[in-house]
Amino acid sequence: MIHTTHTIRVRYGETDPMKYVYYGNYAEYFEIGRVELFRSIGMSYDEIENQGIWLPVSEYKIKYLKPALYDQELEIHTFIKKIPGVKIEFFYEIYNAEHIKITEASTTLFFLDAKMNKIIKCPDALMKLIEENWKS
Repeated sequence: MIHTTHTIRVRYGETDPMKYVYYGNYAEYFEIGRVELFRSIGMSYDEIENQGIWLPVSEYKIKYLKPALYDQELEIHTFIKKIPGVKIEFFYEIYNAEHIKITEASTTLFFLDAKMNKIIKCPDALMKLIEENWKS
């Protein structure tokens, strides 16, 4: 398993009139978690794309447990729990400043050759970094 943590603060523009985080903004929070996870193991999203590989989302599941509020500091926990093949699954937990879990989610992305528009397996360089950072 690989696990990373990233902290953000809820901005006013991410909230609705009740000052709750608008539900559609959680997808962006999870993207932040994915980007930071890749960066933490040694490869940025930009490097992956520069190799001609895209990572489109094919599935997104979320469970809202409690609302996130304007100006709260949130901790995004991002996990890879399975070695990827042609797809990679991310799992997320978001905690508020009181360390209460407020959201659980998962996304499934697949590796796509940008030129051929064809699904491929996880690139060797990324797989090597995943294996080097894997913790039982």
